[in-house]
Amino acid sequence: MTTVLALETSDIRFPTSTSLDGSDAMNLDPDYSTAYVRIVTDAADGHEGHGFVFTIGRGNDVQVAAIQALSAHLVGRNVEDLLDNMGATWREFVWDSQLRWLGPEKGVMHMAIGAVVNALWDLKAKRAGLPLWQLLGRMTPEQIVELIDFRYLTDALTPDEALAILRAAVPGRAEREAQLLSDGYPAYTTTPGWLGYSDEKLVRLAKEAVADGFSMIKLKVGADLHDDIRRMRLARETVGPDIRIGTDANQRWGVDEAIEWMSHLAEFDVAWIEEPTSPDDILAHAAIARGVAPIPVATGEHMANRIMFKQFLQADALQIVQIDATRVGGVNENIAILLLAAKFGVPVCPHAGGVGLCEAVQHLSMFDFVAVSATSEGRVIEFVDHLHEHFVTPVVMRGGAYQAPTAPGAGTEMHAASRAQYAFGSADSAASMLASHV
Repeated sequence: MTTVLALETSDIRFPTSTSLDGSDAMNLDPDYSTAYVRIVTDAADGHEGHGFVFTIGRGNDVQVAAIQALSAHLVGRNVEDLLDNMGATWREFVWDSQLRWLGPEKGVMHMAIGAVVNALWDLKAKRAGLPLWQLLGRMTPEQIVELIDFRYLTDALTPDEALAILRAAVPGRAEREAQLLSDGYPAYTTTPGWLGYSDEKLVRLAKEAVADGFSMIKLKVGADLHDDIRRMRLARETVGPDIRIGTDANQRWGVDEAIEWMSHLAEFDVAWIEEPTSPDDILAHAAIARGVAPIPVATGEHMANRIMFKQFLQADALQIVQIDATRVGGVNENIAILLLAAKFGVPVCPHAGGVGLCEAVQHLSMFDFVAVSATSEGRVIEFVDHLHEHFVTPVVMRGGAYQAPTAPGAGTEMHAASRAQYAFGSADSAASMLASHV
């Protein structure tokens, strides 16, 4: 029997605001941060589970406290009991009625559950000697369905419908695994498009993106219309007519403003408009989708749970689903969202603009390709070229594609030295504290 000895947490912050990496119309000076969790056991093999919640600076300590509130569910527990039935483990966390009251199933408590669940999946994959995407992709349809909480979903997706989707994808699983290992998974890059970058930096990074093999870039928009028109024109002139350009307003607009604004950018052949308005406003997204068509609406990185995704899909309020590895309740809930997207025939293009998100979410898209949608058509994972060096198994990009990870685990383990160096309050986080006015 293996026992959980400790649930350790860390407040880790990187001073990205000093270079305006990650800047957009709503988030002007983010300091990429993680509320980090480490599950320590007494296993002879020394395997640990690592996970995190991505934040952008102030409030990261609040998220850490939420994770610590889950320690009673873990410390002293039998590891095998937790890992052998991850569906039951997820429900135990989420159905804690007193903690659930803080959401329910949204906010810092739900994200804290996601961090712990992801850390358990990291531990499970390490014990299996497989990268997470392969571990998930080799589970039976019945095992995958058991991971999901179908409460609130059955008016849109029943367990039988989920089973049918998964069973239909069983033929060809091995071939798709081999394809991922050979060719990787397509990506796009936001690296050129942060709103705080100069025109010269935008052009330089856009040229580099094309040279690196990316077939799509994304620009942040929404602060000033004339600036957006100028920047979009520069980007289009730089990359040429064959490279797709997405746009991201980061929740800046109301309905009429979004439709009007995008009418001025449409001439640049926009791949999508992302987060045009409040991430909770289903009817506004539906109205914007009608108003900006044929430009698709993409959203999801700030959706709190599977129920929100269900309603957006039912209302045809988005045409591209953007899951986030740490916003919802971890791997289990993201699998539910992938199945919802498959049921409604909507492509999934994950959000990955943040520390560690590229490392984490690639596993979910690759699992989707192998075992759920069985396609990468019209799908790309976001890539940002920041902070990968701090992870034990950083992403590998080649020819504009994520190379399939082969190391055991979920890709969410950060180097101990990085965790220590950028712990909030350390000397190396001083710039972060200054920039954030803490």
